Amino acid sequence: MLDFNDTELQLVQELVDRRYGSPTDIQPVTTELRLHPEDRELAPCAGLYWEGRNATFLVCKTCVERFRCLFFYRARSQYGTGVPEYDDLKTCVSHLLQVQADHEAMGGEQP
Repeated sequence: MLDFNDTELQLVQELVDRRYGSPTDIQPVTTELRLHPEDRELAPCAGLYWEGRNATFLVCKTCVERFRCLFFYRARSQYGTGVPEYDDLKTCVSHLLQVQADHEAMGGEQP
C-alpha cells in the first residue's frame, strides 16, 4: 500500500481549505478497494477523509499517481465524478469538490 506523501497531503489540505475558507481536518485512513472489476479480493489503499458542507469525502491512492474519489451524505447514497480514476491528484480533488458544489447548488441530497 502506497501512502500519500507530504507534498500530496499538503496539496489536498490547501485545496480543501480554499474551498471552505477555513482549516479542515483531513484524516488519513486505510480503505479496501477492488482495483480491477475482475478482482475477487479487496486491496488495501491509503485514503484521505474529511467532512464539509454536510457531505463526507474520500480520496484513495490506488498506486503511484492514480487516485479515486467519492462523496456521500449517507452510506447508501455515494456520488462520484464520472471519472473512474485520475492520474493527477490536484485534478481529482478539484473535480470532486466541484461536483459536490454543483450537486448542492442543484438542490441535491443533503441531510
